[in-house]
Amino acid sequence: MIVFCKGAFLAFATASPELEGLGFGAVLWLETNPGFRDVGYHGSEIRTPTLDKLAAEGVKLENYYVQPMCTPSRSQLITGKYQIHTGLQHSIIRPTQPNCLPLDNVTLPQKLKEVGYSTHMVGKWHLGFYRRECMPTQRGFDSFFGSLLGSGDYYTHFKCDSPGICGYDLYENDNAAWDHDNGIYSTQMYTQKVQQILASHNPRKPIFLYIAYQAVHSPLQAPGRYFEHYRSINNINRRRYAAMLACLDEAINNVTLALRKYGYYENSIIIYSSDNGGQPMAGGSNWPLRGSKGTYWEGGIRAVGFVHSPLLKNKGSVCKELVHITDWFPTLITLAEGQIDEDIQLDGYDVWETISEGRRSPRVDILHNIDPIYTKAKNGSWAAGYGIWNTAIQSAIRVNHWKLLTGNPGYSDWVPPQAFSNAGPNRWHNERVSWSAGKTVWLFNITADPYERVDLSARHPEVVKQLLRRLSQFNKTAVPVRYPPKDPRSNPKLNGGVWGPWFKEDEKKKKSDKSKGANKQKKSKNKKKANQKKGQSFHCRSRLAGG
Repeated sequence: MIVFCKGAFLAFATASPELEGLGFGAVLWLETNPGFRDVGYHGSEIRTPTLDKLAAEGVKLENYYVQPMCTPSRSQLITGKYQIHTGLQHSIIRPTQPNCLPLDNVTLPQKLKEVGYSTHMVGKWHLGFYRRECMPTQRGFDSFFGSLLGSGDYYTHFKCDSPGICGYDLYENDNAAWDHDNGIYSTQMYTQKVQQILASHNPRKPIFLYIAYQAVHSPLQAPGRYFEHYRSINNINRRRYAAMLACLDEAINNVTLALRKYGYYENSIIIYSSDNGGQPMAGGSNWPLRGSKGTYWEGGIRAVGFVHSPLLKNKGSVCKELVHITDWFPTLITLAEGQIDEDIQLDGYDVWETISEGRRSPRVDILHNIDPIYTKAKNGSWAAGYGIWNTAIQSAIRVNHWKLLTGNPGYSDWVPPQAFSNAGPNRWHNERVSWSAGKTVWLFNITADPYERVDLSARHPEVVKQLLRRLSQFNKTAVPVRYPPKDPRSNPKLNGGVWGPWFKEDEKKKKSDKSKGANKQKKSKNKKKANQKKGQSFHCRSRLAGG
């Protein structure tokens, strides 16, 4: 079984002997989005006993990277490809955009279905839904229960994208789940759904379960009883965040109990992964890492992650080898004894032996991203990039121990725990760094300096040039960015008050047929006019010739 939880939990189990040839019997992916310091085993004041225990008994991934926001991380998990190879290089997929994960990309659940897995998703999708073909059930999942958008109210499941553009966002498969609108907190509701799936499935048959919890994303909401242990936290955002995470930790405990109760656990793999760094202004903490969600500093992309499974060879260990979220695609397909088509150009690597046995990682670099349409750094230039790269462009790359950033890398403070000591957000305690005006290139030895305190770009220009060349090579393989303007037809008021697919294929065909018909009429008219003109000119020439 594979269980993958957004923000951090994935389980994958091998099949029973009777099912030899089907690989793992259960895979569980658990995904949430706490910051680096928001789990107990990273020194947090927030108690996460379930996560701490699962991580301690499994393999902690302490050199593990994701993307700085939701959509990019999810797209890379489900395709095994960098953003530059799916067109999702910029930002996230907005609710009103006619955009989704490109339909020509084969997905992880589709590949697992090929080798006999049942595939189920519970939680937050956030990979686009403007047309029916983009929905989770059309991208490889046998069932889907959750939200299509990136955020929303935890109780009412409503989301406003802008004033007057509001709608309901809770789905069961391809339809709005009005019957489930009972005011249940989403973390608990999703856990109940997972328990139902495990109870009804035959544990002797393989299953992939992708659990993408909404927590701990804003808005900051939690049931009252989870505040009990955190009333001493004065900062209201941090206190709410702690309560949300406490509820989430309990939910993951209930999922693991269900794995045991229904006979999956001994043959399962649980993978827990954050999908981006924490947002300090919304209660998250990445200390001692620099930066936050939405940035390419370590605080935005270095994730909390671990693998828990009875099948691991090196249980209770720490993996410091380089691992990236794209690696789960080939790793899980290989474990399931599936086939990866030769024409699929993957950016991920099979890292199971690295995690389970402590071997060296096959990965030596990570393209964190190249975003050609992000706000350009005012003083960036080709000259600053030695004629190799335009440093106005936002980009980040890791090669072995070295990490290079160009352009505008985003919010760069270090936010220590004492920053949360007051009732409101307080930047007085933040450690801020000032650099000379016009700086658009940074170089760090991440192994020696994981907190990005010492910029080495001036000291090692040759290393800078090498990494800029690598960026340039990656950029040559990039596909065009997909970031269309909003479509007014997306307004939930036009769709029964629900966020959902609005692009109708029939309408497209009708419009296409009309345009084709109009073009034919235009062409026939043009032909007649052309013939008339030809005839007139011929007659003129004839008359002139005869005259």
